[in-house]
Amino acid sequence: MGKTAAIIGGGVIGGGWAARFALMGWQVRIFDPDPDAERKVGEVMNNARRSLPGLSNAAMPQEGALIFCETISEAVRGADWIQESVPERLELKAKTYRTVQEHCDPGAVIGSSTSGFKPSQLQQGAARPEQIVVAHPFNPVYLLPLVELVAAPGNDPRVSDRAATILTEIGMYPLRVRKEIDAHIADRFLEAVWREALWLVNDGVASTEEIDDAIRYGFGLRWAQMGLFETYRIAGGEAGMKHFIEQFGPCLSWPWTKLMDVPELTEELVDTIAGQSDAQSGAHTIRELERIRDNNLVAMMRALKSQNWGAGALLNATDQALLTAGGAVLDYSEIADIGAPIVTLDRAVPLDWVDYNDHMNEARYLQAFSEATDRFMEIVGCDADYIATGGSYFTAETHIRHLDEIHPGKRIRVTTICLGGQGKKMHVFNQLWEGNTLCATGEQILIHVSLQTRRPCDPSPLIARRLGTIEAAHHGLPRPDGVGRFVGAPR
Repeated sequence: MGKTAAIIGGGVIGGGWAARFALMGWQVRIFDPDPDAERKVGEVMNNARRSLPGLSNAAMPQEGALIFCETISEAVRGADWIQESVPERLELKAKTYRTVQEHCDPGAVIGSSTSGFKPSQLQQGAARPEQIVVAHPFNPVYLLPLVELVAAPGNDPRVSDRAATILTEIGMYPLRVRKEIDAHIADRFLEAVWREALWLVNDGVASTEEIDDAIRYGFGLRWAQMGLFETYRIAGGEAGMKHFIEQFGPCLSWPWTKLMDVPELTEELVDTIAGQSDAQSGAHTIRELERIRDNNLVAMMRALKSQNWGAGALLNATDQALLTAGGAVLDYSEIADIGAPIVTLDRAVPLDWVDYNDHMNEARYLQAFSEATDRFMEIVGCDADYIATGGSYFTAETHIRHLDEIHPGKRIRVTTICLGGQGKKMHVFNQLWEGNTLCATGEQILIHVSLQTRRPCDPSPLIARRLGTIEAAHHGLPRPDGVGRFVGAPR
C-alpha cells in the first residue's frame, strides 16, 4: 500500500505540498474550510503537472490520488506525514495540533510550514510534542527543493531522521537547522534584503522594478548556483576567502545599510509600492506570472542539471532513484521479454522542450530518439566503458515522422525495435508514444567505428551477439508502419 500525506491548509504553500507529494506517488488528503480550496489546489496541481515531471529524465511514479476531506480527523487518520500550513497565528496552530494528535498515528511526522515560529513554540501544550517539527519550504513547493528542517532540543533525533528521509524521497533537500531560531535561516536573509529594499523605495532611490532588476540581472544569478560564501570565495581570487574578508571586511563598519531599522509602512509608502508593482507586473495575471516563474525555474535548474551542480545534482540523484524504483531497463540482463519492443525512454516533456506553439519542438523529437538510441546502445554493451576502449556507433542516417503534437508535462515513452544488427551496421526503429497514441517514429542507421581511425569496424563479439539475438527476436514482430519511408512518400 502506498504512503499517505495529509495537508492541513490548502493555500499557496499547502497546495504546493499537495502537488509535490501527489506527483511523487503519494495519496494526498487535504483539509481546508475554504469553499474555493478545491479550485485553488486544482490550479496549483495543473501548473505542477506541467512543470515538475519535466525536471526528471526518468518517468515519475503514478500520480497519487487527491482527496478533499470534510474534517481534520478524516484527513490525518493513518497518514504517514502531516503538513500543517495554516495561517501564522500560534493559537490557531496549537488548536490544529490538538485535533490532529487526537486522530493521527503516534508515529506520523507532523511538519509545520511556518516561516517564523520555533518548534519549541509549536510544541507547547501538545499531547506528543516530540512528533512536531518545522518543515519550512519555499514557493513553489513543487519545484524548489529546499526545506528547512528544524527540531526542538527535546525532539527525538529519529523523528528528524525519518522526516529527512521522506523529504529526500520526494525530491527535496532537507536542510537540518542545528539550532532553533526565529525565522530559521533563509527567511532571515530575505528579511534583511526586504528591509533594505523598503528603505530604497521609501527614500526614492529605486523603484520596485529597479530593485528586482538589480537582483535578477546580477547577484541573484550567482546565488542561484553557488550561494553566498562560495560566491565571495571566488571574489577573493587566488588568495581565497581570507583575502576577500580582509579586503571587504572594513566595509561592514560603513553606513551602507539600515538593517537595524525599517521605514514606517505608512499608507503613502504602501500605495507607492503597490502602484509601482502594478506598473511592473500588472499586465499579467497571477496564474500567468506563476507559469512564467515555473518556466524560468525549470530552465535554470535543468541547466544546473547538465553540470551536475547545486540543485541540478539533487535532481540527478532523484532521477537515479526514480529509474531504479521504476524498473527501467538499464542492462541487457534486465530485458523481461526480448521479443517485444524495448522501452528505451520514459519521461515527461520538460518546459524547455516546448516552442511558441506550446507543444514539443521538432528538434526535441530528435533528442528523444537520440536518447532512446543511446540507451539501446548501452543495453547491447556499447556503454561508457566500452566507448573508452575505442569503439562506438556513429549515426549515418535518421528519418523522423511527426504524427501528433505533444504538450508540456505529458509523459512520453519510446519503444525500440532492432531491424538489423549484422556486421558494422545497426538499424533501429523508434516509436514515440503518449499513452496509446503514436506521436512520432524515428528510423536510424548507425555504423560501428573505431574512435582511433574514425573508420567503420566490427563491434566486439559481445555487442554482435546481443544485437544478433535481439534482431532475431524482433524479426517476428509485425513490420511497423513507416519503416523505410522516404520524405514525401504517401502514408
